[in-house]
Parts: sequence; structure tokens; C-alpha cells
Amino acid sequence: MRKLVESTFITIDGVISDPHVWGPPYWDEEHNNYSAGLLFGSDALLLGRETYEGFAEAWGSRSGDPYTDKMNSMPKYVASTTLKQADAWNGNLIEGDVATAVTKLKEQPGENILKYGTGQLDRTLIQHKLVDEYHFWVFPTIAGSGQRLLDGVVDVTHLDLLETTRFKSGIIVLTYGPKS
Repeated sequence: MRKLVESTFITIDGVISDPHVWGPPYWDEEHNNYSAGLLFGSDALLLGRETYEGFAEAWGSRSGDPYTDKMNSMPKYVASTTLKQADAWNGNLIEGDVATAVTKLKEQPGENILKYGTGQLDRTLIQHKLVDEYHFWVFPTIAGSGQRLLDGVVDVTHLDLLETTRFKSGIIVLTYGPKS
């Protein structure tokens, strides 16, 4: 069975919104290599509407390097209650029950399914225990305000720390999995 791997940037005060504002000073070769490891270990992306639209705008017009080409060529499964279609940028709109659709995706042969962004979709994934690994990239930044990590999750979810990766820039990636 394929693993669903979530990768999320977060400040030390728990903010996840606007990483393009507070993240760039820390994006370096170590960051790029870790990110490439996650991407190249996957063969599909799972995204919510906002992340899909933002990524399509940011990545869709780029080309020429292996990371960008991989990002652009992968199938993207998009969970949205507002989009009518997601056929641009290799998108596939998830129709019907998201938990059922993601379960079926995980049952298909292939590599990991990588999920970027945190929001409404996470509430469904956590509720149905569908995330196999969380990669929380903790940036040494205080944002002060913005959307917080996993706002609105109502169930207590216990996790096991699987790995800690520390970059010279100060980023620490905390990798968690469901508690056994």
C-alpha cells in the first residue's frame, strides 16, 4: 500500500500561511535536497484547492530542471468543494467522498502520495487516519499572525516521532507517524 506523506512549512509560533514571505531566507541546498527526496519518492500529489491553484500558478510556467519537470508532470489529485474541474496542470478533481477516494489512491500500486499545504483537507485525512507521515518543517521564524497549523482539528491525534532532521539554516524537519 502506498504511503500518504504530508509536507508542511511552519513557523515556531505555529503559522503556516504565507511561507513565501517568511521562508526564502532559509531555502538553501539542504532544503532543496530534502524537498527533492520527498518529491522523487512520490509519483502523485494530493492537494486542496488553494494549494493546487497556488502551485499551478507558481510551477506551471517553469521548466528545465529535474525537480520542476517532476513537479509539473506528476498527476495531482485535488480535493475541493468549489472547483468544477481541475484538469489544468495534470489535475484530477476528487469527486464524492474524499476519504474514500484517498483510500482508493493509497491502495493503487505506486510510490508515495505527497501532500503539500495544510487546511480543510487535513481535517478529513486526520479524522479517517489516512496520513502515514507528517514532515513538519519548523522554520526559525516568528510570524506573529496567520493561519495556524491544523486549525479546526477537533480530535486528539497522538503521533510517534520517526525522525528529526536539522539544517544549518536553522530549519528542523520533524517527521511523525501515527502512534502505534
